[in-house]
Amino acid sequence: MLKVGSKAPAFRLQSDEGQEVALKDFAGQRVLLFLFPKANTSG
Repeated sequence: MLKVGSKAPAFRLQSDEGQEVALKDFAGQRVLLFLFPKANTSG
């Protein structure tokens, strides 16, 4: 589990527009990550 204020690990995922995005694509910029579990799932 990450602690508040810690650096996010490198990751790659699909955007809401279907394009692959990596955290390193935003190097030098401030990034806000908003994470939430899928609706209506157990996890």
